[in-house]
Amino acid sequence: MNSAASMNTRLEPSVLTDATLPFNPHAPDFSTFDADSQRIFMATVAFFEERGKRVLLEQDRERTWYADFLEFLKRERVLATLLTPAAEGGGDPNKRWDTCRIAMMSHILGFYGGQYWYAWQVTILGLGPIWQSGNAEVKQRAAALLDAGAVFAFGLSEREHGADIYTTDMVLTPDGQGGYKANGGKYYIGNANVAGMVSVFGRIAGIEGPAAYVFFVADSQHPAYKLRGNVVANQMYVAAFDLEDYPVAQADVLHAGQEAFDAGMNTVNVGKFNLGFGAEGLVEHCFYEAITHAERRVLFNAKVTDFAHVQALFTDAYARLAGMKLFGERAIDYLRSASREDRRYLLFNTVEKITVTRQGAKAYADLWDVISAKGFEKDTFFQMAQFGLQGFPKIEGTVHVNLALALKFMPSYLFTPADASLGEVPTRRDAADDVFLFRQGPTKGLANVRFHDWRLVFTRFAHVPNVAVFIEQIDALKEMLSAAAPTSVQQKDLDFTLAIGEMFTLVPYAELILQQVAIAGTEAALVGQVFDVLVRDFSGHALALYGKPSATAAQQAAAMNCIRRPNADSARFETVWRKARSLAGEYEMNP
Repeated sequence: MNSAASMNTRLEPSVLTDATLPFNPHAPDFSTFDADSQRIFMATVAFFEERGKRVLLEQDRERTWYADFLEFLKRERVLATLLTPAAEGGGDPNKRWDTCRIAMMSHILGFYGGQYWYAWQVTILGLGPIWQSGNAEVKQRAAALLDAGAVFAFGLSEREHGADIYTTDMVLTPDGQGGYKANGGKYYIGNANVAGMVSVFGRIAGIEGPAAYVFFVADSQHPAYKLRGNVVANQMYVAAFDLEDYPVAQADVLHAGQEAFDAGMNTVNVGKFNLGFGAEGLVEHCFYEAITHAERRVLFNAKVTDFAHVQALFTDAYARLAGMKLFGERAIDYLRSASREDRRYLLFNTVEKITVTRQGAKAYADLWDVISAKGFEKDTFFQMAQFGLQGFPKIEGTVHVNLALALKFMPSYLFTPADASLGEVPTRRDAADDVFLFRQGPTKGLANVRFHDWRLVFTRFAHVPNVAVFIEQIDALKEMLSAAAPTSVQQKDLDFTLAIGEMFTLVPYAELILQQVAIAGTEAALVGQVFDVLVRDFSGHALALYGKPSATAAQQAAAMNCIRRPNADSARFETVWRKARSLAGEYEMNP
């Protein structure tokens, strides 16, 4: 990719790869994984398919606590196998923290419902501070609890402060015997009703600043742990709880001082990556349901799928889903190859959280415009998926928080790319333990993260008309930032700067899509249609920036210069539409 020869390589049309086709539980392909991972994935599919759609939806409507699902996770050793690092695995060759496996499990669980994905997700978050800790005793306890089938919880957010990690009212007071008494409440804490361990963030009384921070583990069944109830109307349990003079021994402390702060942030770095894969699964299931319904429905003496606007909506949804999957496949590689010297993953997992999940929400909205009132019916998966697809962009930090984070990388990414010495990240599908994720270290210095030259892969695919149009938009964005840069006042105006963030984050999103296209040999028609969508999205964000009250005349003109019309190609559109339409009847969940 870094050579002149590779930059001139043209994209040749080929068949769609499995990576861009929606997951089909009736014909799953897990062949790239080892035997035990395949066993777990197949067992998970079988669990849901044998339960069937009627029971799945009924339990969702009745808000039934999914004890049977947790029992399944225990019986099949899902959490113990997939979420125990090799160092804590007691010699079990199947135990490792492998981002490929975790992404696939996130995808499968998302396919069957955000609530099932959530129980898995918050266990990952709860384990983050533990696996990062030097507390060997707690790590051994955690590994034993996973073997016993326990789930975990992450006690960070609070009712008054949300996920503001700088502020916490969970206070630990020294007890005079080397330990502490913890008092305070936590809010929006998944699994906190049954968690074997809850990783809790707080501060030590009498100490100022970051030195006061502490992470410790609590037992959700302890008498001093007061469960206040479920704060959402859903199957999953998102708890409010208080600790009232909860005894915290030194043996329960995971991190202290700045290290505790970093452990919280680095845990979110790991956990939020799974959001995009859960969204992929939800959208795929909805796509099957919507295209099958539309293909079978006749209105005004014509199939619904014969209407031009319906074809456009399905084709956009299909292209968005393909882009989500292509980006995610490549982003896995950056997460697995990360190091203290290569922190590019911090931008890409942020994009996985905010861009992929919202692309999923847009695809879902397009599908809903097709099936209309059908999407409200109680016997559809579609209505159940709404909770997850609306929720994914809003958890593990709001969209706005993550856009602000992404902006920290923008100068380095767009304007000062590193030379070839940074190296190309290889495809990583090896059965390895991703140990760096628990050794990320200090969270500061984001503006100094180095990136490769984004233009290389765009140049390679500039012969694809809509990629060429998108390059024009990137250049127009750079020109705006150079010639009409935000003023010092505007830089403090989040409403203004986040509009720039919306435009910027589409650039690394598009870049990794193209990197994966080069690896997978994705057909040219699909690439063109994916970028048709991205050009329109970029233009929409530019128009929003133009309308900001604080935009100067020069910035308004520069924003308008970012607006482009995508290249229209009826043959390309028809090729992708046929792929989308071919999914009608390909999968329906067992009744």
